[in-house]
Amino acid sequence: MSKRPEITRELSKKLEHYLNPDNDPRIYTAKEVTFDYSSAHKVRVDYMRFLPRNNSADGIEQGAFYCYEVKSSVEDFHSPNGHNFLGDYNYYVMPEEVYEQVKEEIQDRYNGYVGVYMPDWDGLSCVKKAKRKERERSMEEMLLMMFRSSNRELYKRKEKEEQQKSAAADTGQEKPLQKTVDMV
Repeated sequence: MSKRPEITRELSKKLEHYLNPDNDPRIYTAKEVTFDYSSAHKVRVDYMRFLPRNNSADGIEQGAFYCYEVKSSVEDFHSPNGHNFLGDYNYYVMPEEVYEQVKEEIQDRYNGYVGVYMPDWDGLSCVKKAKRKERERSMEEMLLMMFRSSNRELYKRKEKEEQQKSAAADTGQEKPLQKTVDMV
């Protein structure tokens, strides 16, 4: 049985924590961000982050997009999927043993523009810093695709909560509503 799904889950969990360790709503991230959705050439980025310079209009326009692709194995790295670097800064997230086997390929393929994060004992460490690359997509498109993906995740979470609530009610495990009494 392959450990790839388990490794991917663990890397994703560490990346989500790294991107927003305190669940700060002022940190703008999204996962599975899809571009060219209705075309035959759709592209999906595993994780994206938008980092505005500040919250002024100019600061937002000067912001940077970070793209992250999770690779759990050398085979995963060599697959044609998941090398979608559309951001100003682009990174792979992979185990050390994978990085050691593919680091020359990363350098050759991306001319030093793609960085790498690896898991360590308390999260992720950057072992190769990305160089800024001018993105080909507009800021408006990038933000819209991130917003759409974040919105999808919100609805998926709400749907899951409703299913759990319904299942709890069906088994009689739902907590009874407490009555409130107005004190006058």
